[in-house]
Amino acid sequence: MTAVTDLPTPALLLDLDRLEANLDRMAARCKRLGVALRPHIKTHKSPQVAQMQAARGAHGITVATLYEAQRFAEAGFDDITWAFPIPLTRIRDAIELSREITLRLLVDSAEAIDALEQASEPLRQPLKTLLKIDCGYHRAGVEPESTEALRLATRIAHSAKLDFDGILTHSGQAYDAVGGEELARVAEHERRVMVAFADRLREEDIEVPTISVGSTPAMSAVETLNGVTEARPGNYAFFDGMQVEIESCRVSDCALTVLSSVVSSSPEHSILDAGALALSKDAGQPGVSRPSFGSGFLDHGAGTLDPSLDVFALSQEHGWITGSHPVGSRVRLLPRHSCLTAAQFDEYIVVRGDEVVDRWPILRGRD
Repeated sequence: MTAVTDLPTPALLLDLDRLEANLDRMAARCKRLGVALRPHIKTHKSPQVAQMQAARGAHGITVATLYEAQRFAEAGFDDITWAFPIPLTRIRDAIELSREITLRLLVDSAEAIDALEQASEPLRQPLKTLLKIDCGYHRAGVEPESTEALRLATRIAHSAKLDFDGILTHSGQAYDAVGGEELARVAEHERRVMVAFADRLREEDIEVPTISVGSTPAMSAVETLNGVTEARPGNYAFFDGMQVEIESCRVSDCALTVLSSVVSSSPEHSILDAGALALSKDAGQPGVSRPSFGSGFLDHGAGTLDPSLDVFALSQEHGWITGSHPVGSRVRLLPRHSCLTAAQFDEYIVVRGDEVVDRWPILRGRD
């Protein structure tokens, strides 16, 4: 059996014990809160991890790209929400996939609804369509108190080609909060916005089958999800440095690390073989995170970081770390953002403790 110390670097390590604990914890939390768990697989892009989530009771999956939907459909997943405002250039492909599986599409504009209704391809059945709601993140979605939100929902509900599947939001602003109380306030605001808009639709005799919420930080602290039907956290499978800083997890919960080697050293700093194409260039949330591209472990098993070992700069294949370290020595890094880090690699090296137990491919391509 291969040991972690024998691996070539850079290597993406997935701690199976911590992954299983994270999946168990969120599955139990959703069950306790009375909502279905539809995990976002953009974090891991791994059929093996998604199968573990399904085995723990997940109801379908969430994806960020059509490529992910296609590849996971090929892997046997047949209930997929594409939680991204549908690009009009991909409507034909989405319709094609909808003939094979249950594919739930997302819109937040009249233009997208027009394009879906005008698609010439014959439909097996009306396209399941969700309306994206802005619960305060202001990245995408319609303002829930606006007349436009009601107008778009009514259009979908009365469409012959579309099947109104409900409403969906993402509390990305939770990443600007720190600590359980602040995170819980964001989660409660998200819940209230969505339940209030659903009630508004029901007053217009529009059924709302799905009320979908969720970010990992919000789900880590939410106290009630009354009125909500499903949650879509993704990062919780791995966690990362940002989640540690906003206190939605502990360092010892983080399942994904990058193993790197020192290739050059000076009295002021050392150079690793893990650069931007291993760690990404996400330095954290402005105003919340201290600027950093990764943190070194003092003791990975104990879940303690070395405050003197920090990745402070990156180029494509080089990582600058604080301190002078011997050439050839190895550093295990906690990435700032595990979703982007995973997307830089072709496979996970799956480990239990210090032993390699498997290798899982990462479906990170695009069509």
